[in-house]
Amino acid sequence: MRREVVPSTLRLIVDCSFDDLMVLKDVKKLHKQIQRCYAENRKAFHPVQFYLTSHGGQLKTNMNENDKGWVNWKDIQIRTEHYSELIKKEDLVYLTSDSPDVLRELDEKKAYVIGGLVDHNHHKGITYRKAVEQGIGHAQLPLGNFVKMNSRKVLAVNHVFEIILAYLEKRDWKEAFFSVLPQRKGAVPLGEANDSSKHALSGKEDEDNNSDSS
Repeated sequence: MRREVVPSTLRLIVDCSFDDLMVLKDVKKLHKQIQRCYAENRKAFHPVQFYLTSHGGQLKTNMNENDKGWVNWKDIQIRTEHYSELIKKEDLVYLTSDSPDVLRELDEKKAYVIGGLVDHNHHKGITYRKAVEQGIGHAQLPLGNFVKMNSRKVLAVNHVFEIILAYLEKRDWKEAFFSVLPQRKGAVPLGEANDSSKHALSGKEDEDNNSDSS
């Protein structure tokens, strides 16, 4: 029997203000990641208060052309405004892999921001700089405490979103990471990095669609 769904008060924002920094191919990847976030949140045991902010430009055009049903999405706030216009500054925490601060636990009174940007190789550190310039909180997920990655600690937007949902259910970072990341190339538990055969990787990666938010 399915457990009762108990919505979380935590707000999770995908910041879509990087639209002009992406080529259409990457905008389409971001759109797919957002679709995945929406689907996972709809079936989560503790769904978050989901926001898309600064929604417009290429992303909106692509959604109108390829996913007309988005206008009927439920339990999501899709806003043209920047998140700073919607949420108190002291509540905001930008999730960025360049932050020196490591997230220990989630505060469900906060609003966590995921940068909606694909192809960070050309824009390294941009989300961290943005948080510092705006004077808002920032942190990285404690990925390095639990996971040995062969590649850079940069995750797709939907990976970050799904890890947050998994943590809200399991209250354990390691379990949350490995419920989401087993298919990601090179992700093995720390201490077992030399025996990656125990963690056979299957399926394909999300086309390396990365967000700075790990």
